Amino acid sequence: MQISVISFDGDMTLWDFLKVMRHSLKHTLAELQKQRPTQRVLNLTIDEMIAIRDEFAEEVKGEVWNLEAIRRGAFERTLEHVGCPDKDLAAHLNEIYRKHRFEDIELYPDVVSTFDILAPHFKLGLLSNGNTYPERCGLDGRFDFVVFSQDVQVVKPDPKIFEITAERAGCELTEMLHVGDSLKNDVAGARNAGMSSVWLNRDGVPNDTEVQPDYEVTSLTEIPAILGL
Repeated sequence: MQISVISFDGDMTLWDFLKVMRHSLKHTLAELQKQRPTQRVLNLTIDEMIAIRDEFAEEVKGEVWNLEAIRRGAFERTLEHVGCPDKDLAAHLNEIYRKHRFEDIELYPDVVSTFDILAPHFKLGLLSNGNTYPERCGLDGRFDFVVFSQDVQVVKPDPKIFEITAERAGCELTEMLHVGDSLKNDVAGARNAGMSSVWLNRDGVPNDTEVQPDYEVTSLTEIPAILGL
């Protein structure tokens, strides 16, 4: 490989998004139950809130790209669901969610040490369908380029977003290696765009799909050896 650039996925690759999302929703739900202690609100669960958000996101797909706007809309929908529609309260809940979502995020323990090894030798970048910008998670100044789907209005696995990333990085697609946890979004997306890929399979789950990465690792610490470092 003649790799000069490495792009990383964000959620579930560099940080545990599901953990911080549920943690943030727990605080948000507690505030809602404090503000509106009705039986329907007291019976509301985090799983229901997640389902409402996913349903709302699907409804506005292709129309609303900003993930924070989608989250705020989901809180409005949640309040309607429990019989107490209130846009001001939804905005308040959204602020609580955002506070914990970004202030309480934790990087996986293999991230910084791996970046320290790779950075002197490769351009590093962030390519994400999420909205955790580097300055929100302790990675400010760590990336040479950053591409978020909500900003370019293209989502992985669409090859177009990988092409945009290569343009931002100032290289050919064949010079890039993409690292991510999703076989569909990261591995298949990168391969269809002509990039090499690393599947980060932290839990060692079997790959029962037809999607085959160039490399499979259980930790980011394995990547430097792949690249001859």
